[in-house]
Amino acid sequence: MTAKLRIDDVQKSFGGKHDRKVVLDHVSLEVGEHEVVCLIGASGSGKSTLLRCINLLEPIDDGAIFLDGVDISEPGLDADPIRRRIGMVFQSYNLFPHMSVLENITLAPTKVLHHDKAEAREAALELLSRFSLADKAAAYPDQLSGGQQQRVAIVRALAMKPELMLLDEVTAALDPVLVGEVLNVIRDMRNEGMTMVLATHEMGFAREISDQVCFLKDGVVLESAPPDQLFTAPAHAETAEFLERVIASGRL
Repeated sequence: MTAKLRIDDVQKSFGGKHDRKVVLDHVSLEVGEHEVVCLIGASGSGKSTLLRCINLLEPIDDGAIFLDGVDISEPGLDADPIRRRIGMVFQSYNLFPHMSVLENITLAPTKVLHHDKAEAREAALELLSRFSLADKAAAYPDQLSGGQQQRVAIVRALAMKPELMLLDEVTAALDPVLVGEVLNVIRDMRNEGMTMVLATHEMGFAREISDQVCFLKDGVVLESAPPDQLFTAPAHAETAEFLERVIASGRL
């Protein structure tokens, strides 16, 4: 069976000839339909860059990225139709401050997908209701808590009906008290069969929700395994060392 997403020997560097920094070093990864893959590792290990490459926000230097067996990283390819199929939620919520919650959510379906305004509004209200945000439809982002803003950002991505969802440290900017409400939304998405790739520092959550966990260090996927295997019997000493630090900090 063809993987929903396949990353094949991807390489990515930043900088010029004399200050070149390798950020992704021959990364390969497969994500099946309805699977959840979590990317873990220290800050700067390449997790966010990998997500940005998948969404074609960053061009890759070498290798290939396939969506449903089609190379989407081919130079010169129109990225817009691909991005319509991939939802992405960032660490910073990136909501438009001058628009209400409802306007934030309906903007892309009406402007990009050319949905009828009434239809887009109805779909947005249904999503808001599903995620306990129905009473916030007329509110503006600065009237919401961080957790509410991040949930709205996820709803905004879901309104485009993506086939694949990318989530980049979506709880990192949140108060610990607010983290749970965002994780609950992601649990719901997983239970409904959404294919997801998450970069996260929430190790307990990664262990609970993942089909596969990938440990990255210095742009290399050092280890990829089911969560029970990776968290209890990691194959690499560097994975074990990272997890020991996580346990010592109380995050697992």
